[in-house]
Amino acid sequence: MAPAAAAGTAATGTVSRGWNNFSCKPSPAHPRPVVLIHGSFANSVDDFLFLAPYLVNRGYCVFSLDHGQLPGVPFFHGLGPVEQSSAQLSTYVDRVREATGAPKVDLVGHSQGGGVVPRYYLNFLDGAGKVNSLTGLVPSNHGTTVLGMTKLTDAIPGARQAVHGLTPGVADQLVGSEFIKKLNSRPDTVPGVSYTVVATKYDEIVTPYQTQYLSGPNVRNILLQDRCPLDLSDHFATGLIDRVAFKEVVNTLDPAHATPATCADMVS
Repeated sequence: MAPAAAAGTAATGTVSRGWNNFSCKPSPAHPRPVVLIHGSFANSVDDFLFLAPYLVNRGYCVFSLDHGQLPGVPFFHGLGPVEQSSAQLSTYVDRVREATGAPKVDLVGHSQGGGVVPRYYLNFLDGAGKVNSLTGLVPSNHGTTVLGMTKLTDAIPGARQAVHGLTPGVADQLVGSEFIKKLNSRPDTVPGVSYTVVATKYDEIVTPYQTQYLSGPNVRNILLQDRCPLDLSDHFATGLIDRVAFKEVVNTLDPAHATPATCADMVS
């Protein structure tokens, strides 16, 4: 577990490309700060080296947090229990709201950070009143089979328990986990929040990819290949570098000026 004092803090060191600037004040054109949430085995800087500047260059106040740290494990986060990560997100959102003066934020996350972490925050930690939208890039919304590997872990006595002991945040995301059962005991969405899911049929981590989709009002479920058949991005590329996915993030953040992403956005 990360020390309580570390909960909700941003990445160690200075980000020099314009995000995690707590002096940033949202503009009338983009009145809500954007909080980025990384995935498993990632951190608040490396997971957003391209998406964060993409948003900053378009006039957004952008912030990212580290969550789910384990003792003695540097750089690779998102490994602690998801409930812990969601509590850190709650603390961080309050910090961003206080610094910027914005009543609500927009959440954008990759993998775990776009699925189970913010959904738990919204559904169980009273985050709904502080959030305008959630965009999940290849999110682990309903758990994953990891290309069927959960069948192997279930066939080996004690395998799931071993995974949970080493990386509880990973184990929490497996189909059939107690965490997934608890999360999915509630509706996918909460009133007042708009949701966007961006999936790829080439996802090799959150499988089947259709389980990423959400059901409920105010939901847009997008398959990258419907926007651009030439897009071959897998799980990691979708969150890290895919400009078609990035365009759909901006469409969620600014729906009044939204235009559907196309293959042309791959090089824009």
